[in-house]
Amino acid sequence: MFKWDKFSDQPERLKNGIEKKRLSQKNFKNILKMYIISIPVYIFFLFKMMFLSSKKREIDLSDFLGIGINLDKGEEQIEFLEELQLKNINVRFHLWEIDKISEYRNFIEKLKNYKILLTVLQNRENIENLELFEKNIEKVFEVFGDEVEEFQIGNAINRKKWGFFSVHEYLQFYKIAQKVRDTKFKNIKLIGSGVIDFEFCNTIGTLHNRESIKYDGVSSLLYVDRRGSPENQQAIFFNLKTKIDLLSEIVSFSAKSKNRIYITETNYPIKKTEPYTPTSQYEAVSLEKYKFYMIRYLLISIATEKIDRVYWHQLVSAGYGLIDNRTNPYSKYPAFNSFRTIAKLLQNSKFLNFKKRGNFFVAIFGNFTAYWLNGDGEKVIQFEEKKEILDVDGYKKFDNFAYVTEAPIYVIEENINSSCYI
Repeated sequence: MFKWDKFSDQPERLKNGIEKKRLSQKNFKNILKMYIISIPVYIFFLFKMMFLSSKKREIDLSDFLGIGINLDKGEEQIEFLEELQLKNINVRFHLWEIDKISEYRNFIEKLKNYKILLTVLQNRENIENLELFEKNIEKVFEVFGDEVEEFQIGNAINRKKWGFFSVHEYLQFYKIAQKVRDTKFKNIKLIGSGVIDFEFCNTIGTLHNRESIKYDGVSSLLYVDRRGSPENQQAIFFNLKTKIDLLSEIVSFSAKSKNRIYITETNYPIKKTEPYTPTSQYEAVSLEKYKFYMIRYLLISIATEKIDRVYWHQLVSAGYGLIDNRTNPYSKYPAFNSFRTIAKLLQNSKFLNFKKRGNFFVAIFGNFTAYWLNGDGEKVIQFEEKKEILDVDGYKKFDNFAYVTEAPIYVIEENINSSCYI
């Protein structure tokens, strides 16, 4: 019933309708209970966000960016990681591959220079047999505990094809991991929730309940690809920024978690790369749009001052990554240079301000200012003197004016006034 799609790195759609219906009916009461509780709480947080928003906090930009890698993409990934000069990586571990744990261990030992988040991917067998899961998660902690400090327990928990049929099932699953950690591996940190997309009733279910659980941080797989650009709106009010604002309200008001939020997955599918795309061609974008949207997603996430880290998913994938693995050797997509450029700029930088006027956006940092438009068109900005200007890929020029389009540009300057005119 549950099969893995090696091309798009996700489970295939469920094809056994009878078994899917049986598991859905089995969990119906728990699902109904969650929505009865979550919907009023959701409305409360929505109004709180609008009129009494949670406090912003200073984010360490040198520690903000991360990227996902996979064992099956090989050691070629390490060379590309070195080019990006990142500190943080997200490595997936498949519970159904527990017999290959030594291979994962050997792979992770080659990544000692990085801070690793190990995402433990569930399967139905471990969800239904919690004794088996207890045995397996203890082995995972024992094998990786010396190299890995943070473990994300569960992934995309609100998608049936990923194995969970209710938040209740996820909470029982997480409690086992927490019990093993608390009794034998106290130095390990557990990241939880793992809800995919803008389905925050499920997030509320994981964070506002009567279960004896505690997260060291909250993960969200906050995709916005179905809306196009990250600035585009959903349900009139919501775009990437307001979705993050609402997520922050839900997390900060919970006694179940520290106020630490990771976006552990996001990306855009790339046109004409089937079967490697994780979604349909309707959501897919060109390679050019991909790098524009990626950088704008990262800049907006920083500008909220409520997200501690974003892991782009992922480094190597023909259908949605920065590297095309259909070629031998692997080849870089244009977005690789764009990601490397923003990673370099964020080192030793500090976020100052974010401004918007119509479809014109400005993100102001201590050592550079980013400009872009949402949509077609062009805007000219003038400077009193020549400035160093980088395009989205890091190519440099000096001029006293710049053209602003949907492709972000960076104007390099020191001691920027955060209240500068846009």
